[in-house]
Amino acid sequence: MIRLLGIGLALALSAGAAWAEVRLVMAEQVGCAYCERWDHEIAEIYPKTSEGQAAPLLRYDIHSGTPASFELARPVNFTPTFILVVDGQEVNRIEGYPGEDFFWGLLGMMLERADVPVVPAQPASAEANG
Repeated sequence: MIRLLGIGLALALSAGAAWAEVRLVMAEQVGCAYCERWDHEIAEIYPKTSEGQAAPLLRYDIHSGTPASFELARPVNFTPTFILVVDGQEVNRIEGYPGEDFFWGLLGMMLERADVPVVPAQPASAEANG
């Protein structure tokens, strides 16, 4: 019995951020051309991706103040700024929107560095055949 508890504890500790509350916070403002570009290229698909499942999006306007649900490491000076938050603390950020291809790569590196598990999305045909 003690051995099983030890194994369970080891698994829980190795899960890292798997049990943590993880969010991707997007700091934006009205009139931000790159925010609009992100909306056009990414916003609709983001929640359907593996990354979107691992780090659901929370948006806020920088002129409305920082939400009380998390703490920033430093102020936001550029929009958009994408802030990876784990258990209410900023762990990394992307300042600006570098385009769709670079965004996914940078986000993937942020999630990996924070030990946030990202489970690859299954194609629709694989889900149907279950």
